[in-house]
Amino acid sequence: MRALTVAPGQKDSIRLEDRPEPQSDPACALVEALALGVCGTDMEIIHGDYGWAPDGEDRLILGHESLGRVLEAPAGSDLKVGDLVVGIVRRPDPVPCPACGAGEWDMCRNGLYTERGIKQRHGYGAERWLIEPDFAVEVDPALGLLGVLLEPTSVVAKAWDHIERIGARTRSWRPNRVLVTGAGPVGLLAAMISRQKGLETHVFDRNDTGPKPGLVADIGATWRGGDIAGLKDLNPTVVIECTGADAVVMGAITGLGEDAIVCLAGVSSGGRKVDFDVGGFNRQAVLSNDVVFGTVNANRAHYQAAAGALAKADRGWLSRLITRRVALDHWRDAFNKRDDDVKVVIDFGKLAQA
Repeated sequence: MRALTVAPGQKDSIRLEDRPEPQSDPACALVEALALGVCGTDMEIIHGDYGWAPDGEDRLILGHESLGRVLEAPAGSDLKVGDLVVGIVRRPDPVPCPACGAGEWDMCRNGLYTERGIKQRHGYGAERWLIEPDFAVEVDPALGLLGVLLEPTSVVAKAWDHIERIGARTRSWRPNRVLVTGAGPVGLLAAMISRQKGLETHVFDRNDTGPKPGLVADIGATWRGGDIAGLKDLNPTVVIECTGADAVVMGAITGLGEDAIVCLAGVSSGGRKVDFDVGGFNRQAVLSNDVVFGTVNANRAHYQAAAGALAKADRGWLSRLITRRVALDHWRDAFNKRDDDVKVVIDFGKLAQA
């Protein structure tokens, strides 16, 4: 079978190569790949900045945003042949730490977790892959290709879960205005969930060309361009930061409303120094009871919440998030970013049957 692999730590080592078929495992489902989403983490791995191969191996099968169809299902599992499924990315550590032991492997405390297509575990960028039923999430067949959006949606489903848990520290907290920074797939999906909750939602992005402003408007949110500093008077009670850009991060954690919550969901590259009024931020955060927290990955409950959010979403709007479908034979095109890209998906050529 064919698979997209990289040598982690080596820049531009990605290639499409022949790999052995997955070895049969009665405890796992055999899945044929339908689609694979491409995201910034994949690009970091391809550039040699991130990623780890499985122990004892030199190469890693890439890909963590999956969509597949079950070919063989383990006896006694809830999975059936023909089911559409998405594979959960992270696996708990073998110790396990208290979080992993409670099924919250996204909150692993000792760093011994593994991740499909990222950290010490082969990903979903192969024509066929195995998965344990506990780490396979069923997708509504009506979603078809759009099921590949489940993994990025799970990230913001977790963000919203934690925002609401933090907000529940007081009985009186109610979000009245939401600011999402970054109109990439994660930011747009965060805004989608915000609008599903009936909240006034603003989306900031420095690139105001292409399809993004229209996507924001069509879910009833407000587009905000220009400079993040121009939003000082917005006073949001919830900010979901999805860019990781230094200036945007600083803008996101200042100029907040009372009892505001900032979720940092974008990863910064680090190594850059910027001027920042630490004392002023401290004063604001303390006197306004503000909270800033980070979030990464998701557990099964968040994937299930994401599935519910996608099921409620307008299918036409979701389909516009996928701006390019690239055939596996032309896989290189998927990793060449274009200015009007939102979500790029590698098509394994099986979707007509899905």
